[in-house]
Amino acid sequence: MSLAGYLRHIHELNQWEPDHFRAFYVAGRRVGHLKEAMWQALGQWPERFRVTPGRVEFRDPIGTFEGRSQALDRVCQALLEQGVISHLHGERYPVTAEGRDEALATIDRAAAPYFGLRAYGQHLNGYVRGEKGLMLWIARRAADRVNFPGRLDNMVAGGLPQALGLRENLLKECREEAAVPAGLASRAIPTGALSYRKETQVGLKPDTIYCYDLELPVDFVPRNTDGEVAEFYLMGVREVARIVRESDEFKLNCNLVIIDFLIRHGIIDPQQRGYLQLVEGLHERL
Repeated sequence: MSLAGYLRHIHELNQWEPDHFRAFYVAGRRVGHLKEAMWQALGQWPERFRVTPGRVEFRDPIGTFEGRSQALDRVCQALLEQGVISHLHGERYPVTAEGRDEALATIDRAAAPYFGLRAYGQHLNGYVRGEKGLMLWIARRAADRVNFPGRLDNMVAGGLPQALGLRENLLKECREEAAVPAGLASRAIPTGALSYRKETQVGLKPDTIYCYDLELPVDFVPRNTDGEVAEFYLMGVREVARIVRESDEFKLNCNLVIIDFLIRHGIIDPQQRGYLQLVEGLHERL
């Protein structure tokens, strides 16, 4: 069996052209990348942004975490009113050159791609070992979702706000998206992190996904509580593999999470040509 059907998802999520961007610096550190529409828009505030042919620097006279965050919020609100940014989300994401622990400020989640900032999320594979073998609970996104409405999704998946720790946010997402009790959700096993960098119409998404596996009781049935999921399906792992390999039914980054699961559980054969390319492609260096 060819691995080309899996590899195409890796390629799709790692397409970007550096010449389309200017590096964005905060406190002397490169934290993101800006497309032309953004660097042109930021030029209306010369007291706040220094725009040069090679880079855009955030002018930071206050020099504090809170001061930077408030200044960026005022800019984002103005850009929203001007139609440069489509909407704001309400969750706070880090502005960082490294990890979440080294954030220089926070910004609204919806604005992060416009600034090409690193974003973080958590995805959980809920699976069952039963008489029919290994099976995965798969979600279908609600039709009113802003991104990828109606597409298939991991059982639990969500963004990682700066204010919440990994365990706290995972338990919250498990409760909201699939009604997984805290005692059961706490058994989730962290399996690593995946990363990708994709150019979009408005900017750049250099994202990191923390991944988890949770083996569920055979009688557990997930139930959505926050309106983000339309329904759940219990599917055989090889059927899930076929859908990923042969279609685009899943939300884009969920394909990576499932491919990683298939590799770790031996569904994808390491003797197949392209195996190492697939494994390495799940960990784009950001």
